[in-house]
Amino acid sequence: MLIKNLSRVAAPALLAILLSGCSTSKNKADTLYVARDVSTLYNSGKARLDRGQYKLAAALFDEVERQHPYSPWARRAQLMSAFSYYLNRDYAESISASQRFLSIHTGNKDAPYAYYLIALCYYEQIADVTRDQKITQQSLDALGELIRRYPDTRYAADARLKVDLVNDHLAGKEMEVGRFYQRRGQWLAATLRFRAVIDKYQTTTHTPEALERLVESYLSLGIPAEAQKAAAVLGRNYPGSEWYERSYKLMERHGGKA
Repeated sequence: MLIKNLSRVAAPALLAILLSGCSTSKNKADTLYVARDVSTLYNSGKARLDRGQYKLAAALFDEVERQHPYSPWARRAQLMSAFSYYLNRDYAESISASQRFLSIHTGNKDAPYAYYLIALCYYEQIADVTRDQKITQQSLDALGELIRRYPDTRYAADARLKVDLVNDHLAGKEMEVGRFYQRRGQWLAATLRFRAVIDKYQTTTHTPEALERLVESYLSLGIPAEAQKAAAVLGRNYPGSEWYERSYKLMERHGGKA
C-alpha cells in the first residue's frame, strides 16, 4: 500500500521537476503545479508541443491519461503523447504509446494514424545498407499492417510509397552480402542472395545487377545453361543497361548467347 501511495505522489512530482527545470521565470508558476483539471492539463501539453518542447509535451499528455483515465481527453492525449515522442525521436516511447492506444481503442477512427506512427518510427530508424536490417524488416512489417488494415486511407497511400523504398533497402542488403560471397569465391552462397533479390524484390533498382551477378555465379559454378537463362531475362527486361552489356560479353566469352 505504501509503494502504491508513493507512486501516486512520485509521478506528478517528477513531472513538476522536469517542467520547472526547463521553465523560464515567466512561465514557472504555470508549470510547477500539475494536478489540474483535464482541459488545463491537455492545453498545457499542447502549448509545449507548439513551442517545440516535445519531451515535456509528452509528459503532460501522459499526465492527462494518468490523472483522468476515463475522460474523453485521455484518448486524445494518448495519441498526442505518441506524436510528441515521435517528434522528439523517442521512437521506442512513441511506439509504446501508439500500441497502448490501439490496445484500448482498437476500432477508433484514429487507429489508422496510430498504426502510421508506429510504421514511421521504424521507418525513420532504417540504417545504412551495410548494417543489420532488423529495423528495416520491422518497418516493412508495420507498413504492411497499415496497408492491410486500412487500404483506402491517406496513410496507406504514403505507406505504399515507403514500402517501395524499404524493399529497395532490403534488396540492397542482399546484394551487399551476395557480393561479399562472390569476392570470397563462395559462388553457391552468392547465388542464393542474388536469387532472393529477383524472387522477393524484383521491382527494385537492384534487379538488373542481381541478374548479371547470377550470370557470373552460374558460370563460375560450371552451369552455363542457368547463366544463359539469367542473361536472357536480363536482356528481355533491361536491354539497354550496363548490366546486360556485361552479361552479354561474359556469355560470348564462354561460348554462349545472352
